[in-house]
Amino acid sequence: MTKKLQTFHKYKSIIIKKSLQLVSITQRISQIKQPRGGYLNRKSFEVKQLEPVTFIDTKYENIAPQTIGLVVDYLTRMVINQDKEKSFAISLTGAKLAGELQTAESLLKEINDNDDLSIIKACQLVNYDMVYRAGSMPKEFKIPDQDTINNIKSLINRSLSFFNQIGEVKMDGFTFEGAYTSIIDTGDGDFLTEDTLWDFKVSKQLPQKNSTLQLVIYYLMGKASQKPTFENIRYIGIYNPRFNQIYKYDMSQADSEMIETIQKRVIGYD
Repeated sequence: MTKKLQTFHKYKSIIIKKSLQLVSITQRISQIKQPRGGYLNRKSFEVKQLEPVTFIDTKYENIAPQTIGLVVDYLTRMVINQDKEKSFAISLTGAKLAGELQTAESLLKEINDNDDLSIIKACQLVNYDMVYRAGSMPKEFKIPDQDTINNIKSLINRSLSFFNQIGEVKMDGFTFEGAYTSIIDTGDGDFLTEDTLWDFKVSKQLPQKNSTLQLVIYYLMGKASQKPTFENIRYIGIYNPRFNQIYKYDMSQADSEMIETIQKRVIGYD
């Protein structure tokens, strides 16, 4: 067995042992049977359609939608915060666990903007996310074709335009130290603006109940962490650049019984 594989199997066994007791936020959501329509139905959200209204379809894309979602998310972060190590931190952690950090770092060097080469290298780099998130080695890399690259560029440009409209990003890639429980021990959110916690969904589906529950958990754990950055957060929001739509909800209007149920039964607060 090669040294690289030994390193990977060592970390995979740690991940497996850990997952028997504790889970991430998304893993926890998959364990929960929600009421019909979800704890927080998407119909409760205010919807805003941005320009252009054209739907960016997945039909002619040649790589997995999940990969495209990560690339759009991380490249948007990188353009905003000008910090590519931070923007691709999970990918780099995954590469380290797989014993391929040097390969990942050489890919990162070639990622500089929303151009063709950066997009191709980012599609390859985000493959390492699955090592960190799922404990599995990256799949064989598929080079995005020109139609896919053009779609990714459009999705990123829409995302940057969205942030120009809603104001300064106060934090991206935030975590919840001080708020984890005996059930949930990991989870990372997308963006915080002045008063809103935003989740990016690069999807051809409208928001599902798992997405709305994820946002509520982020909000409650953010508040429980007592980090100053969450102090002014009042709204939760989803932005989907494929539809170019915003879904936004005022948490001050949330049903107190629903909040208590999620706090106790889902997150594990006393």
